[in-house]
Amino acid sequence: MMTRIVLAALAALSLGACNLGAEEVPEGGIDNFRLVNAGQDPANWITHGGTYAEQRYSPLTQVDRDSVGDLGLAWFADMDTARGQEATPLVMDGKLYVTSAWSKVFAFDAATGEPLWSYDPQVPGETGVKACCDVVNRGLAAWGEHLFLGTLDGRLVALDRDTGEVAWEKVTVDQDASYTITGAPRVIDGKVLIGNGGAEFGVRGYIAAYDAADGEELWRFYTVPGGEDREAEPEYLKAAAETWSGDTLYGEESIGGGGTVWDSMAYDPELDLLYFGVGNGSPWNRAYRSPGADGTGEGDNLYLSSIVAIRPDTGEYVWHYQTTPGETWDYTATQHIVLADMEIDGRERQVLMQAPKNGYFYVLDRATGEFISAEPYIPLNWSTGMDENGRPIMNPETRIDVTGEPALVMPGPLGGHNWHPMAYSPDENLVYIPAFEAAMLYAPEANWKPDRARGFNVGFDLGAGDLPPDLGIRREVQGTITGKLMAWDPVNQEAKWTVEHPGPWNGGVLATGGGLVFQGNSGSEFAAYDSATGDKLWSFAAQTGVVAPPITYTVNGEQYVAVLAGWGGAFALSADGTLIDQMKPVRNISRLLVFKLGGTGTLPEAPTLARAPLDPPPSRASAATIELGREKYARYCAVCHAPGAVGSTVLPDLRRSGALENPAAWLQIVHDGALKDNGMASFAGSLSKEEMQAIREYVIKRANEDKAMEAQLAQDQVARR
Repeated sequence: MMTRIVLAALAALSLGACNLGAEEVPEGGIDNFRLVNAGQDPANWITHGGTYAEQRYSPLTQVDRDSVGDLGLAWFADMDTARGQEATPLVMDGKLYVTSAWSKVFAFDAATGEPLWSYDPQVPGETGVKACCDVVNRGLAAWGEHLFLGTLDGRLVALDRDTGEVAWEKVTVDQDASYTITGAPRVIDGKVLIGNGGAEFGVRGYIAAYDAADGEELWRFYTVPGGEDREAEPEYLKAAAETWSGDTLYGEESIGGGGTVWDSMAYDPELDLLYFGVGNGSPWNRAYRSPGADGTGEGDNLYLSSIVAIRPDTGEYVWHYQTTPGETWDYTATQHIVLADMEIDGRERQVLMQAPKNGYFYVLDRATGEFISAEPYIPLNWSTGMDENGRPIMNPETRIDVTGEPALVMPGPLGGHNWHPMAYSPDENLVYIPAFEAAMLYAPEANWKPDRARGFNVGFDLGAGDLPPDLGIRREVQGTITGKLMAWDPVNQEAKWTVEHPGPWNGGVLATGGGLVFQGNSGSEFAAYDSATGDKLWSFAAQTGVVAPPITYTVNGEQYVAVLAGWGGAFALSADGTLIDQMKPVRNISRLLVFKLGGTGTLPEAPTLARAPLDPPPSRASAATIELGREKYARYCAVCHAPGAVGSTVLPDLRRSGALENPAAWLQIVHDGALKDNGMASFAGSLSKEEMQAIREYVIKRANEDKAMEAQLAQDQVARR
């Protein structure tokens, strides 16, 4: 009842401010008015970032600095997939809707946790090998009486909000290529907007709009040149083509170019501009993607690693700003985009803010794309600063040609900030960034050629930086990988406070009018911090790493805080489970957690993380065979099973695989696809049987090395007791 009163009052004040939208919306449905005014309806969370401005700020104050100590578990719901959980729930009129891994959807009573319905799109298991960073999904969009879901295999699905029944579905990608969808759609005036992922595998990125009524495609905006007819391309792509060299984007042999729009979007209704971030190049290595005479690559390669503004009705290009010209390090600009109004140098500015992977925090004029300022929010070495036009000054020592020496670059491909959403508090005028520091050794892959069937098409040897089987060195390197929550002053471009976390890959952020910042972390903790000082005021033992962002809402006047827990994603798949000194191994327990003041709920006792001792067969293969296996493992296996076969806690640890003992069983899995329904597709189109066996021999060698290292670790632990 309170929600309808608020909406009725808003309607009386500003009915003329917005069109009602393209689709007739029944009472209680989501329309343009509700979406544009979402910030005035804090009882609900009806769009991905809370509002079109994506601030992830709620003015609710019932849970505040003084009362947060009384926050307790109201209810929880276990998910049915033990994979990474990254979704933002939506809440509408007392019902909570959330997606899970493998693109599943669940609906609950938002106050009690009573299950209402669920939907499984039946994504084929073998789609998992097309996903760079786990089989995750980041959420839903709402319009009218429907919810909209992007599935991992590239479908856009409309669901009835009350029943979960499918209203329509539309395939939005070429499913024969390595496209995926992990991001949440947005809806503007009855148009459902969705991009896709897959730049690591060799695709051409785009964002498209679909009619919410029936799924008809209304327009498509490609982010890089390509296709068959250069002359037929729109002017913005003809201009972009001038920033590429070679002939890698056109014809049947095109390498895709990348530039996928796999996450961030924001919208300004007053300016009628849709903003989105564009991803990395395909391949990463510009020397292969846009080859130059000197072997290092040429051109800015628009619109890679750019923020782009377009008209949502037509897809018309308006402006762009490129954060990393000629990107070659996987420095996407798909990280969270936040809109706000603030005074800068005595002038009120309409700004757009982003902390992309490259380590700079950007403030732009969102009406024009004009550069206002940028400063590093973490240490970096690929650039030595910004010129007066907002173009980064490159460090040539970090540019890698096709035959040159490797370079240690900060940040690495995980970035200084990844997909985990920031939050902005207008009360403090601070942006809260889930940041981390991790470098990588970039080494060119010799004689790289694209493989459109399987494996990472990045043009770098992802095994070049594998750590040696030396416990001391691996501990030292692991100790340099740090995570932090930063309160960033966007006007003065400096950190106001920083909270160090026990490990990287920490969760998305929520800011509230109660003076709080909520965030989960890789230490299996969900916590609340003072938004002004960073002091920790409350925490909850979540039993698993929390990477998803929280939300808050009310039901019958009572405030709730909800977050999806479940360790997973790119870093979790690559984390070295052997090193328990700096970062204890974290297992996945996928679960929705909902809190309220006075909540008395408890979680079941956490299961122990039992890992069988390493017991591989002896390593007897030749050095040449093992090196061949290392090369092929780095390109085709490391993305899921961790670099150096270190073994994560999310996917099977190949060092412990029973198939190591049996060459025939190994081929049944890798060649014949015996486990394709579990996500392990056949690699017969990319690897010969000899190469597959070489990978097995490489894993055997690594397992024996780490068996010796684990024995050393056990001895150290005994000695410390």
